[in-house]
Amino acid sequence: MAGPITLMIWFWTPQLPIICLNLPNSKPILSNSPDLTPRFPSLIAPGMAQVDALIAQRLDSSAPLVGTVSQYIISAGGKRLRPSLLLLIAGALNYQGPFATHLAAVVEFIHTATLLHDDVVDDSTLRRGRATANSSFGNPASVLVGDFLYSRAFQMMVESGEIRVMEILAEATNVIAEGEVLQFMNMHDATLNPADYLRVIRSKTAKLFEASARLPAVLAGSPKPIEEACGSYGQAIGTAFQVIDDVLDYEGQRNELGKNLGDDLREGKITLPLIVAMQRGNEQQTSTIKKAIEGGLVDELPAIVTIIQETGAMEVTRQCAAEEAQRAIAAIACLPETEYKKALIELAHFSLGRRS
Repeated sequence: MAGPITLMIWFWTPQLPIICLNLPNSKPILSNSPDLTPRFPSLIAPGMAQVDALIAQRLDSSAPLVGTVSQYIISAGGKRLRPSLLLLIAGALNYQGPFATHLAAVVEFIHTATLLHDDVVDDSTLRRGRATANSSFGNPASVLVGDFLYSRAFQMMVESGEIRVMEILAEATNVIAEGEVLQFMNMHDATLNPADYLRVIRSKTAKLFEASARLPAVLAGSPKPIEEACGSYGQAIGTAFQVIDDVLDYEGQRNELGKNLGDDLREGKITLPLIVAMQRGNEQQTSTIKKAIEGGLVDELPAIVTIIQETGAMEVTRQCAAEEAQRAIAAIACLPETEYKKALIELAHFSLGRRS
């Protein structure tokens, strides 16, 4: 029988990248209602239309396969959270120049490239409700088109003429790649601890959110403290987003997620719900999870879900995401009170309540 729930909450500072605290259980700080419908897309709809047009324009290539594969994955939809975040912060800082939409397209190219490569590494078959690009066109095509998107993103970022923009995106791309390698090294390792898990998700997922949030501050000529505040917001939102993504792999619905449930387990990825369940479970429950991780035993998914529920691991994991969302909101307290700032706060709520 599991004891009282303990929350593992992480706080980040430049000096101390990871601090893990054990705090008494408390009620969620933010709403995580699945009925939460975001209103922020309407605020940036004109800008996103320009981003989509620019993406279509810059996918032009003399190699027809580039356009075919790129359009296949981009046309599948997606939440476009990273470019949305960039445009929202640009609005909050009153930046009205042309490079907000330009860099929003850049971060979407980088994100799409990571998806193409990830699906090859993970041998994934379903994304956004349809067959992955590697399933439809093969691994070589997916890898090569991913490389094209990375290189096109770097061509475009140079056009901003801002060295700081190039520094942020070059660092982000390198950290993302390092995070993917770390995750690959950790596959089927049931001994992964919370600090190492956090390091992976802050690298492979949160880093591009952080970059997307920093870039508008650079474009707007904001002082360094504002850039840091925006970066902290992006990192926290990205962390919350990934933690909830890990929740949905054991709690979501296939038709809502647009991907196969239990993919993380099949791939031997240990995520926070499993870490908490092993910490809180009895010997038999811990052994069941450990064997499933080490063997990629997706047939054990129903049993694993039951253990996660019985140990309270899902509640603990959601509360960790809520702490990150709250950290994001606190980070932008210094921004002017505008509709864009309200939208950024709404985005923090949305990151917790989403079902896909």
